[in-house]
Amino acid sequence: MEPTPNPNNGSFLSNLPRDLTASVVVFLVALPLCLGIALASRAQTLPADVNVPLFSGLVAGIVGGIVVGLLSGSHTSVSGPAAGLTAVVAAQIALLGSFDAFLLAVFIAGLIQIALGLVRAGFLAAFFPSSVIKGLLAAIGIIIILKQIPHLFGRDVDPEGDMAFFQPDQETTFSELVQVVQGLGLHFGAAVIGLLSLAFLIAWDQVKVLKKSLVPAPLLVVLIGVVLVLLFERLGEPWAFGISSGSGHLVEVPAADSLAQFLSFFRSPDWSQWLNPKVYLAALTIAAVASLETLLNLEAVDKLDPKRRNSPPSRELFAQGVGNATAGLLGGIPITAVIIRGSVNVNAGARTKLSAVFHGLLLLVCVALLPTWLNLIPLSTLAAILILTGFKLASPKLFKQMWAAGKFQFLPFILTVVAIVLTDLLIGVLLGLAIAASFILWSNVRRPVHMVREKHLGGEVVHIELANQVSFLNRAALSRVLDEVPRGGHVLIDASASDYIDPDVLDLIRDFEEKTGPARGVQVSLVGFQERYELQDRTQYMDYSTRELQEAVTPAQVLQILKEGHERFRTGRLLSRDFGRVVAATAAGQHPLAVVLGCIDSRTPAELIFDVGVGDIFVTRIAGNITSRKVLGSIEYACAVAGAKLILVLGHTRCGAVTAAVDLSAAGKSAAQATGCEYIDHVVQDIQLSVDREESRSALSLPQADKEAFVNEVARRNVRRAVDRIRQESATLDRLVREGRLAVVGAIYDVTTGDLEFLTEAAVGVDPASPPA
Repeated sequence: MEPTPNPNNGSFLSNLPRDLTASVVVFLVALPLCLGIALASRAQTLPADVNVPLFSGLVAGIVGGIVVGLLSGSHTSVSGPAAGLTAVVAAQIALLGSFDAFLLAVFIAGLIQIALGLVRAGFLAAFFPSSVIKGLLAAIGIIIILKQIPHLFGRDVDPEGDMAFFQPDQETTFSELVQVVQGLGLHFGAAVIGLLSLAFLIAWDQVKVLKKSLVPAPLLVVLIGVVLVLLFERLGEPWAFGISSGSGHLVEVPAADSLAQFLSFFRSPDWSQWLNPKVYLAALTIAAVASLETLLNLEAVDKLDPKRRNSPPSRELFAQGVGNATAGLLGGIPITAVIIRGSVNVNAGARTKLSAVFHGLLLLVCVALLPTWLNLIPLSTLAAILILTGFKLASPKLFKQMWAAGKFQFLPFILTVVAIVLTDLLIGVLLGLAIAASFILWSNVRRPVHMVREKHLGGEVVHIELANQVSFLNRAALSRVLDEVPRGGHVLIDASASDYIDPDVLDLIRDFEEKTGPARGVQVSLVGFQERYELQDRTQYMDYSTRELQEAVTPAQVLQILKEGHERFRTGRLLSRDFGRVVAATAAGQHPLAVVLGCIDSRTPAELIFDVGVGDIFVTRIAGNITSRKVLGSIEYACAVAGAKLILVLGHTRCGAVTAAVDLSAAGKSAAQATGCEYIDHVVQDIQLSVDREESRSALSLPQADKEAFVNEVARRNVRRAVDRIRQESATLDRLVREGRLAVVGAIYDVTTGDLEFLTEAAVGVDPASPPA
């Protein structure tokens, strides 16, 4: 299993205050949810004595907090009975006929989850699309708001924790809201407390000092709510809650008169059912649904964590398994990680998993010792706390973010939200996953491969990049792309980004490589295929300069090659190259096409700017791209001996050497005096031949933008001068130009935009008899 992440979480003592206050808030929210989910899980066809007892929800909450909290690797997630499992619980209890037989299924489901954790089945969490996770968060927020509005006004017909659209009382989420608008079944006192609680929480959240204090606002509103309940009870109708009669507007924890009676609330499995196949089918169902919901909720709560800590999913499955096995032994309903509790935990400022453990301990102690006081808490106050949590989960900012991400993110997101709101958590999540998967499949079928035509030195290559997942659905589309490769052409099939390729697709590739391609004169190159596919990487097209290519091209063609390479660089469409192969191929000799005389500036790497590979060009770099005897000697070797067809003098904007030449010319100083460097004058003085002193002095008084433009103009002059000097000072290079075997051009590279400006192209392809430029 994965280790617990611990990215600088602070000391135990420093985190303890925040964890304690957060645990109190989570406890207050979890208390009615545990009872409500147990009530919502009851099978309608069974009598009360064999159905889900309310106390089973509290058992699940206690075990989820203490047992799962201690074993979990998550710092913020909180576990307990899950609203998404209510339908599953009710159906399985009805199938088995008794709650005690169902407890045996819960125990076995826990063992299955333990096994899933040990075999690291948590890796499945990596396949949940982020659009579904964010849709889940938003949907939960919306459902919380819609479901808690009736409770806020004292209409408590629907049990707390029921998240399904269709309610047990034959109403729906929306019809329940209509009843609220019509004023049916509302309680005046509860509505007053609920609205005051909501206003208090909103106001508290707006004051920075109060918001950051250790005193949790939800605890204060609960205390205020209890005081108001006691006060309203004395005022009579319509304020009174009817404390002694159990009106349903307050928390209703089962109260025991003695320790023995309290212990009798716990139940044990019916071990006589261990040979019943229905028990094992129920266990598999519970384990599958609980594991899926846990992984989804765990991923969702991690996205709420301010510290962005990642929880180990396989360890969480193991912890949930131990929790469910324990819950089955003690009489609890199934447990999962729960978004509502987790989001409340995060919003309350929890730092570590101690908050989850403390909330479980509070449930145990308070349910055992203080049930009478807990039963004074108004549901409308807890509804106010949950409504504020819902607004934070379903924030408009999240919807704007998903809209900006594009339709392939927004549509699965919004459809997941709608599906969850209009069904229930489990069905909605499954629909959301199906929707996201359908979008992935559709986009994969629509664009299963990415094809680009690359112009390498040896000619055009059709580069086909396979998708991450290549299924049998992609076979027809890939076949069409391969059919479009021209006869006598080259194709590169690139599987570098592919994790899975369907056997049918592999057969298609093998057939094209071995039979179809050769029959059409198409050379097939392969790269990135995993060993298990038994397809060897090989490159059949020429992606480096050879003697034959060097001899065949003209200076004008070489210049065009460099221009096309720069356009690829500028637009971010660099050629794919097998550098290992090229290094090996050029080890015995080199046949570059051009010489680039450039500046040493770190922003002007010629090989990148022109998108060329190993062995394609000679590069001479010197500050200010100036000429000298040694530079000319190097260029003469490159052209007269090694056969390069083009000399490109490459200057650039914002050149430090040119700027220094202009400034020092205006000041009448030498570079050695200004810098203390011994040989720098040899560079600066050469550049200063392209600008006179008066021009430099005038430039000093110009605005910064105009001075920069002047410096760039001097850089252009310097390039032109270098182009002229190459032919003037080297008879060898001049002769090659006259013979049409060589061209000399100049260009300026803009370090701001990445653009190239060619200054002298007239020499390319000149008549051999024309005089030197």
